[in-house]
Order: sequence, then structure tokens, then C-alpha cells
Amino acid sequence: MTASFQLEGLEFTALNGGPEFAFTEATSFHVSCESQDEVDHFWKALTDGGEESQCGWLKDRYGLSWQIIPTSLHRLLGDPDPGRAERAMKAMLQMQKIDIAEMERAADAA
Repeated sequence: MTASFQLEGLEFTALNGGPEFAFTEATSFHVSCESQDEVDHFWKALTDGGEESQCGWLKDRYGLSWQIIPTSLHRLLGDPDPGRAERAMKAMLQMQKIDIAEMERAADAA
């Protein structure tokens, strides 16, 4: 059985290969979020029956991996001030769901 679908202009085909072919982290989806509300929405929906991991990663109830990432993450981790970027990275490494405000606070801490 196959299913074809399109996401943001990209064609996908899903194939039911049977129980011997389980999902792994080698196949995952990335969700780019503009706000904490969006992060919270997708995190809650996708972890329902699934499991949380670290740094914005999770597995949904079917075992598919997702990374829920705020667009501000790239700005924080790529800050031209290496100290700010490092503090933001250290904060993120302690998180499961990304908390934008907490990363901002960490980046601003001296």
C-alpha cells in the first residue's frame, strides 16, 4: 500500500513495508515555528501518545521523529557574540521542548 502527498511543494510517497521496517531517526520532519505558541501547539499535539526527547526532538505516537524548532533558534545560536551564542546553546542542551524566552534569558546573562 502506498500514499502520495505534497508538503510545501515537495512530493512524498509513503510505503507500507511491513512490521520489519520501523521508523528511525534517519527519517524525520522539521517544523519551523514563528512563536512559542506555535512550538507549544505542535509539541503538545505530537507528544500526545509519543515521547519527548532533547533539543526540540520528539517521537509521535507512531514512532516518527520530529524536530520542533523556533525560527529564533538560528538567530540565537548564530549570534555574532560568541558568549551569547554559547550561553544560548548551553540552555538549549538542557531542554526538551525549546523555550524561546529561557534561551533569550540565558543568552543575555553575563
